[in-house]
Amino acid sequence: MATIAPLPKERIGAPLRAVVTGSDSGIGRAVAVALAGGGVDVGITYHTDESGAAHTAELARDRGAQAVVRQLDLDDLPTSTAAIDELAGALGGLDVLVNCAGTGSSQKAMDMDFDTWRHVLSVDLDGAFLCTQRAARHMIDAGRGGRVINITSVHEHAPKVGAAPYCAAKAGLGALTKVLALELAEHDITVNSVAPGEISTPMTGQDDADPREHPRPGLPLGRPGHADEVASVVAFLATPAAGYVTGSSYVVDGGMLLMGPQTSQLVGDESWRRPGAAKEVADV
Repeated sequence: MATIAPLPKERIGAPLRAVVTGSDSGIGRAVAVALAGGGVDVGITYHTDESGAAHTAELARDRGAQAVVRQLDLDDLPTSTAAIDELAGALGGLDVLVNCAGTGSSQKAMDMDFDTWRHVLSVDLDGAFLCTQRAARHMIDAGRGGRVINITSVHEHAPKVGAAPYCAAKAGLGALTKVLALELAEHDITVNSVAPGEISTPMTGQDDADPREHPRPGLPLGRPGHADEVASVVAFLATPAAGYVTGSSYVVDGGMLLMGPQTSQLVGDESWRRPGAAKEVADV
């Protein structure tokens, strides 16, 4: 049996420096804290919640990591993405980028104005593209390889009424992930996406909720997910153990995407056509 050459010394162990965008709360915070717990220094970004970002930094430092905070306003592109360069400079380099910052909408496409459409596309897709460009340049210049991990959504793979720009952006980010996996492979930079389903976070109106206390009969695992469950997959992709994984999408959804044919047989009315209808049912 052929033997596998050992990793270069500078790649043994977890990468040393990561930037996690949108890490002032929710999945981004969980990712930053998980990486810090693995010995990774973290750069934390926020849009408006500076105190939330400071709390994430405190949690990271409690785990022995260095933590640096910068504002990143993805409404202000491309200028604001200079924050990636600032964080890389403050951390002494950059090994991992996690694109987690994002936004959404709840309105049918035919009722939507162009500014709303463009805002969601710009934050969720343009922002990730520009942040990745800046981060990858640092990784290429350092010559040590790296990791780019894009937080997409189950809506990278499946549509949702009332979320046209969000679905388009996440599907686009999924395709961009694959293109970048091809283009950056020669630099030993892997690019993957993680696609969460319903996760108990502020974005789903479940800040600090215990997922086990919120039954979801329509999901095979019967509950929402916890942000830490997404973070654990991201943390794996950031390690040398995932060095041969690139261009993949890791779905973390409790089986949600498997339920299409099953669920369609049980829908008894037309309420699914309304934006937000699924959340109304979940809240009952």
